[in-house]
Amino acid sequence: MTTVSISPPPLRAVTISDSLAAHLEGLIVSGELAPGSRLPSERDLAARWGVSRSSVREALQELGAKRLVDRSPGRGTVVRETSDDVRALLGLGDHEPDDAAELRLVIEPQIAALAAERATRSAIVTLDETLRRADASQSAERSVELDQEFHLLLAQATGNPLLSTMLGLANTWTLDHRRQSHRTRRARQESIEGHALILQAVVAGDAAAASQAMSAHLASVRQLVAESARFVESAR
Repeated sequence: MTTVSISPPPLRAVTISDSLAAHLEGLIVSGELAPGSRLPSERDLAARWGVSRSSVREALQELGAKRLVDRSPGRGTVVRETSDDVRALLGLGDHEPDDAAELRLVIEPQIAALAAERATRSAIVTLDETLRRADASQSAERSVELDQEFHLLLAQATGNPLLSTMLGLANTWTLDHRRQSHRTRRARQESIEGHALILQAVVAGDAAAASQAMSAHLASVRQLVAESARFVESAR
């Protein structure tokens, strides 16, 4: 197993360990740190980033608590593998786009509420950084990638790995649905604005507002998909 190289994080006005944890979590969620990747040692990371070893240790402990990495003597810190059998165990195969959209309406408002109650400072930093990278002028494909990343980070902010796994699967099942809702610049801007309202509620620790913001966001997505479908139909 080859130890991966990791770029230094942008340090914000939070504790160093929070910033480190947020940076690493973002790399894991985006796929830059793939499952099975072994991170450099605490000593190496501290030296490369110019921070204390204790800050690195605290950051890695938080990732371990979120079940994003496994830590063990001798093996070091390794990004956790996601089971390839999860979908088979759930017994789900082909599905209708509306079914996937309905799944999101059922689970994501509650995910947002739990995130508002439980999100750590590093989780909020990671969500904020993902939102800052989003821009309506980006391609539809890039906009979808950041959309999926934001929602997955929100699920991870709940601290419940089962919700994170379910949301990861939902991201896969709703990919075509999402692509339809990001086709236009106006649609991409609506998505960004929806995410901003959700994050605002999470930062405030307001579970009810977070749930409502998520419900409104998903309703907007559903409307955009319907508009996209009508446009495609009229163009035939």
